[in-house]
Amino acid sequence: MEKQQVLDALKEVKKQQGKKNFKQSVDLIINLQNLDLKKTEHQVEFFVNLQHGKGRLNKLCALVGPELKDEALKVFDRTIEAEEFEKIAQDKKAQKKLAEQFDFFVAQANIMAKVASAFGRTFGPRGKMPNPKAGCVIPPKAQLKPIYEKLQRTIRVKAKTNLTVQVPIGDEMLDDEKLADNFLNVYNSLINALPAHENNLKSVFLKLTMGKPIKLL
Repeated sequence: MEKQQVLDALKEVKKQQGKKNFKQSVDLIINLQNLDLKKTEHQVEFFVNLQHGKGRLNKLCALVGPELKDEALKVFDRTIEAEEFEKIAQDKKAQKKLAEQFDFFVAQANIMAKVASAFGRTFGPRGKMPNPKAGCVIPPKAQLKPIYEKLQRTIRVKAKTNLTVQVPIGDEMLDDEKLADNFLNVYNSLINALPAHENNLKSVFLKLTMGKPIKLL
């Protein structure tokens, strides 16, 4: 897909902006075809670092042992030490609230067994378990600030249970050129991840949170 086509679609999308009391996201929606999601090799799940970020900051929580505690407290939005896991594990409401509150969880590799035991049943079905593909499972001597900054630009692209991918590529205040770059970043990454590449695309849309979809394909 050519960048100019994306820029033209973004102009149409932004005509619907109007006055809202919140900043709307610009979403990329891709409907897929000719895939059998019962087959693992047809399922899609990967992470993309958006060149220009997505506008809204991700909220990040660190699950760490004593080795990373002090630095995590300085860097992350919330830090939970391993000794706190058991208490939270006994409170299902607290676990659910935690899963909903944060976009990504980063865990220290040498305590992943404890993380899985404490949080797996709640985080797993919600796709919130620390994922090594996203760089969220880290060694005990990791530098945390670069990890935090990278995850601020990271989005998850997923099609494991239905044939539609919907992800934010920025917000309505982001420059169209930057939005187009983000669009193409996700679009091309998805094509490369699909078994039949472009032939697995059925339709492609852009839309604002409260707007009507604009069709590109």
